[in-house]
Amino acid sequence: MKMNLYDALKKFFGFNQFKGLQEDVVKSILNDQNTFVIMPTGGGKSLCYQLPALMKEGTAIVVSPLIALMKNQVDAIRGISETHGIAHVLNSSLNKSEVNQVKQDIINGVTKLLYVAPESLIKEEYVDFLKSQKISFVAIDEAHCISEWGHDFRPEYRNLRAIIKQIDNVPVIGLTATATEKVQEDILKTLGMTDANIYKASFNRANLFYEVRPKTKDIEKDIIRFVKQKEGQSGIVYCLSRKKVEEIAQVLQVNGINALPYHAGFDAKTRAKHQDMFLMEDCDVVVATIAFGMGIDKPDVRFVIHHDIPKSLESYYQETGRAGRDGGEGHCLTFYSYKDIEKLEKFMANKPVAEQEVGHALLQEVVGYAETSMNRRKYLLHYFGEEFDEVNGEGADMDDNMRNPKKKHEAQEQVGTVLKVVKNTNEMYKAKEVVNTITGKENALLKSHKTTEQPFFGIGKEKDGNYWMALIRQMLVADLIKKEIEQYGVVKLTKAGKAYLENPSSFMMTEDHVYHNTDDGSIITNTKSSTVGLDDKLISMLKDLRKQVGKKLGVPPFAVFQDPSINDMALKYPITLEELSTVHGVGEGKAKKYGKDFIELIGQYVTDNDITRPDDLVVKSTGVNSGLKLYIIQNTDRKLPLEDIAKSKGLEMNELIKEMEAIVFSGTKLNIDYAIEDLLDEDQQEEIHEYFMEAETDKIQDALDEFDGDFDDEELRLMRIKFTSDVAN
Repeated sequence: MKMNLYDALKKFFGFNQFKGLQEDVVKSILNDQNTFVIMPTGGGKSLCYQLPALMKEGTAIVVSPLIALMKNQVDAIRGISETHGIAHVLNSSLNKSEVNQVKQDIINGVTKLLYVAPESLIKEEYVDFLKSQKISFVAIDEAHCISEWGHDFRPEYRNLRAIIKQIDNVPVIGLTATATEKVQEDILKTLGMTDANIYKASFNRANLFYEVRPKTKDIEKDIIRFVKQKEGQSGIVYCLSRKKVEEIAQVLQVNGINALPYHAGFDAKTRAKHQDMFLMEDCDVVVATIAFGMGIDKPDVRFVIHHDIPKSLESYYQETGRAGRDGGEGHCLTFYSYKDIEKLEKFMANKPVAEQEVGHALLQEVVGYAETSMNRRKYLLHYFGEEFDEVNGEGADMDDNMRNPKKKHEAQEQVGTVLKVVKNTNEMYKAKEVVNTITGKENALLKSHKTTEQPFFGIGKEKDGNYWMALIRQMLVADLIKKEIEQYGVVKLTKAGKAYLENPSSFMMTEDHVYHNTDDGSIITNTKSSTVGLDDKLISMLKDLRKQVGKKLGVPPFAVFQDPSINDMALKYPITLEELSTVHGVGEGKAKKYGKDFIELIGQYVTDNDITRPDDLVVKSTGVNSGLKLYIIQNTDRKLPLEDIAKSKGLEMNELIKEMEAIVFSGTKLNIDYAIEDLLDEDQQEEIHEYFMEAETDKIQDALDEFDGDFDDEELRLMRIKFTSDVAN
């Protein structure tokens, strides 16, 4: 048989040898055994069923959820054979005569592979026809669609077993590129093939570099800067919404990057065109929803950026797995903010309860991955049920946490605490309830089991819930506890965990990344690697200069440049007026008016301290906002009531004020005296003007405190706009 196998491999595919587990899988199928294959994308999954189908008598049925993918595969098989009918697609896109042609080829024994969508296989006429034909086996591709725990659940997949039984008692081959133990068990049960030979390839993509950065309001700049450093290389940027896809694609184009958008809202022709341009390298970057990349086999994608965090680690693994298929390095960069998780949770709110539970459990794994400071590859592989040696494993240093390791501390006692609490609560709680028990947070569930009355309730309240959650994640990976598969998420002790209770030893815990939002919506993280350190020495020099300039011109320092602008200068080191005008909150007007002294100081500082400046770029906006700015300037000049300006642009009043603040803070004059005169008399205006002249800062909260209810937020903000426009610009 071996000779035949290799001859067939050479004859049909032109290969001299198999890759990885392929040979074992093919033999299992040739021996008519149920077979289950878990093999990461790019591992050569399709050959596993194509080769035996070409060698066996009869027609193999391949069930696949994606029409585009079927078409690609059918074209590929037809390309290696003289007979056009060797492979066919049977789905809703065929007309009557095409369907008859397919049937004729099957009857005549010409067709070796018949690709069907699960929806088509349910049709009675097809089932009746296939019953009477010689079927060699049924292959179910993307088998994770069967499991509601899979990231791509399709209810019509659940009936496949019954239909296969109707057609013929033939062996079944399930294939998937991502499956946790929970999903594997689900697939085997649902397909009634618990006796299957299971082949599982390693999920380690050693050539991929994993990095998570905090998502701040400067994300567009961050993406442009990253892509510019990879000039001429192919990459994908994934976004959750179609709107965001189009925005980011536009921003990239405006900034000289050859990018195209892709999502399901485009017509088929546009989608195909954009996909082909990417494959043919007429475009470098595709900005896409996850609808993109299914069946895209571009080997040299060098980076995958997640603008939004995915719903599950399976999705994340699949999407990042589109990078570096040729074995060269791929950079997987993900932007993370807990706000995005909350957004995804909102989307789930109107789903059935069972689905919500699954969704929440999957999301928590994503949070764990993003916030962990341990080896990301180890964390990811553990999720797929694979051990990884973070010292000698292949690709062990290929992630941000390993390049910038975080502090570790001894947590032997705390590990003991977690294990005892899990044991003493009879191993019936999920991680969240274990943490609530340790920190002493009461809720209905804990009360109903009388856990709140136990002596260990609140035993670890000196540390917060995040600390204990981080520790639990690290204990899961260290195999001291495990999540139950049947009642998914319930934490149980492992053998090693029970042994640890008897005989504790050192456990070095790495501190998690802490992402917490600041007032202005940006994110501070306590990790060195993810935010470039601000240059404190330069900041204090710039603040001194700001004071001098303010004194000379008789205006408060903040009227010259606000703090966020000073901080941004210490990050970007601008040394020309053009560069200065790209700094946060500084427009051309401000740069021209005050900039000269500042860029001279920075230029001197850069030379004296031998600083390598970031090749920071002028991020051009797509012009959406500049249109709005122009509209506001023109209509305040025409003295149009502010309410009318806001209404005509669909803005709330506070949103309009925000836009006006952005205009005057970056140095452009704006005359809103007419609007203020309706609100405040002359004395009141003077009182507020004097306050701003004397004040240390222009923070509205400070002004509210100072006036103690005499003026409201809106009045003070409008006066600050007038003040900045009159005094600073």
